[in-house]
Amino acid sequence: MKKLFATLLMLGTLGFTGAALSQEAPPEMPAMTTEAVAESMEAAPAMAEAVPAEAAPAEAAPAEAAPAPVPDKGDTAWMMLSTLLVILMIIPGVALFYGGLVRAKNMLSVLTQVMAIFCMISILWAIYGYSLAFGDGGGLNWAIGDLNKMFLAGITADSTAATFTDGVVIPELVFVAFQLTFAAITVALIVGGLAERVKFSALMVFGALWFTFSYLPITHMVWATGGYLFEAGDLDFAGGTVVHINAGIAALVGALVLGKRIGYGRDAMPPHSLPMTMIGASLLWVGWFGFNAGSNLEATGGAGLAFINTILATAAAGMSWMLAEWMLRGKPSMLGLASGVVAGLVAITPAAGLVGTMGAIVLGGIAGVGCLWGVTGLKKALGYDDSLDVFGIHGIGGIIGAIGTGIFVSTSLGGVGVDDYSMGGQVMTQATGVLLTIVWSGVVSLVLFKLIDMTMGLRVSEEQEREGLDTASHGERAYNM
Repeated sequence: MKKLFATLLMLGTLGFTGAALSQEAPPEMPAMTTEAVAESMEAAPAMAEAVPAEAAPAEAAPAEAAPAPVPDKGDTAWMMLSTLLVILMIIPGVALFYGGLVRAKNMLSVLTQVMAIFCMISILWAIYGYSLAFGDGGGLNWAIGDLNKMFLAGITADSTAATFTDGVVIPELVFVAFQLTFAAITVALIVGGLAERVKFSALMVFGALWFTFSYLPITHMVWATGGYLFEAGDLDFAGGTVVHINAGIAALVGALVLGKRIGYGRDAMPPHSLPMTMIGASLLWVGWFGFNAGSNLEATGGAGLAFINTILATAAAGMSWMLAEWMLRGKPSMLGLASGVVAGLVAITPAAGLVGTMGAIVLGGIAGVGCLWGVTGLKKALGYDDSLDVFGIHGIGGIIGAIGTGIFVSTSLGGVGVDDYSMGGQVMTQATGVLLTIVWSGVVSLVLFKLIDMTMGLRVSEEQEREGLDTASHGERAYNM
């Protein structure tokens, strides 16, 4: 920069000097005789012939095309690790968290449901899910992609996917795998709202159809170029609407359609293994670093911000839930602390790489208290049996996180900021995303649950429910006593 400035200064000085000199009278030139003029005219052709051909100006060489960007090995390694961490969240994280919360006779049923959903969605994602979620849908691109990459057609080890930085890419197959895990965990979360009474076959059919008609369109609208919410400026860093609100609404609708468990509200239905639930919650927290920091798509400071926020917001939510419960019930519980931790993870998901560290703490603290109300006051008021409080934690926590992102992204509150930001306008955009997700997931879920109930039945028989789904549906038991 200094050299450039010095050069410009020298050129400017020379130009100024030249302009000044041009105002003075030209120096007197010596007179040329007629003979001298004639001699110079005769010499001109000879001088021209004496100029070597190499001295002629060469034709301008065509500009070379810029080389295609090459994935950075560090970014690639980070994204592969993040993908593994999200798998850890699902199997065994979600499976153990849910498994510990149900009664012993239903433990294996929940583990089986979560693992089977992971396997099924993995296959469906490769066949058509990735293409519909991130493809160019043409006239329908506002809502869904196309099938040009069905069966992952055209994607090779050399294919690349763009990141948030111009000219920076990662292998497309790694991006496919990373997004696969998001689809799988979203469908698996719904299990918690239907636990202990849903038919295994009905759950699998619902999972495949809901993935197709709810998860894929919401993903495209929020994260794909041309998607309605993406173009509207909706902020969802790692899945507040796509994953948590989407799954929370489906679980709520399913709980309402299925009805309450036999004895709900009358018989005690305590978790059979809180240590198992604590292990599951801990695995969720560890895996969530891949979920949130991995969504940066690059191993940069942005990933570091999402990483630290995933610690701080989660810790704040765990503390706020525990303290609120302590005040209300006189004792802090392990279940409450673990639930608060998950609530914090949910709330920070859409905001992880967008808000500052203090904003993350405030957002987590609000989510802890808000989700406690969701699983107690709201659930009691509406009288539904969401077995493992999927809506109370993921639905309510997702809404808090999505709206809160619009507030705490402000640079005045420590956030990273966005172009043309106004707090009121961004909050309205976030609210639009929340409302659209609630309506879309709610309508799709209601239609699918009703159709399945009318055709193959949603719920196991009363006898099977009393026996427990471990033996009634899978012919085995978690504990042989």
